Amino acid sequence: MKKFNKLKSIPAYLPIINTDTDMIIPKQFLKTIKRNGLGKSLFFEIRYDDNEKPISDFILNKEPYSNSKILIEGKNFGCGSSREHAPWALLDFGITCVISSSFADIFYNNCFKNGMLPIVLDLKKIEALEDMVQGTLRPDLTLILDIDVNLGLERARQRGELDRFEIESIPFFERVRQAYLDRALQYPERYQVVDASRSLEEVKLDVEAALANI
Repeated sequence: MKKFNKLKSIPAYLPIINTDTDMIIPKQFLKTIKRNGLGKSLFFEIRYDDNEKPISDFILNKEPYSNSKILIEGKNFGCGSSREHAPWALLDFGITCVISSSFADIFYNNCFKNGMLPIVLDLKKIEALEDMVQGTLRPDLTLILDIDVNLGLERARQRGELDRFEIESIPFFERVRQAYLDRALQYPERYQVVDASRSLEEVKLDVEAALANI
């Protein structure tokens, strides 16, 4: 890793809370001990569709963010297992600096060991950076269809075979769910939580009512 005193880049903003190392680089890509080649699998589960095609509106798949060297993330970035492949994947993609309000301790130390700069900023400064990066480009409304994790997986099994995302662990889903609920609490004017444990017709009526108020 080449040392730097100044880093100039358009930052990519990915506001996910509790991003764990399995989300950064899933376990199926940990068989190698080589540091190169992992970048293409960075955020694999949320960056590619079920046919392993890039999801066009995922930020790291879009220009100019596909060349970003700086990643702005939600709190507790790098939690979960201690795999060193996580900073390797970020570095191989081209990201040399991650900014968050907090990092998991092992991941934080692994960043320094591998030549990556983790920067801790308080939430107010993270929000200011978000404004600089996003400007006024935000959805008018984000609907969160919320359901208990176990009930959601039970419904998925009734539908048929679980997909590659649905086979993740219960703790993973709990963290992701809580992250979205935290986001809704933080920005109640832009997020609305819909109880998806009810019937399809009841959920449909709530969604229609929310959209009618935009």
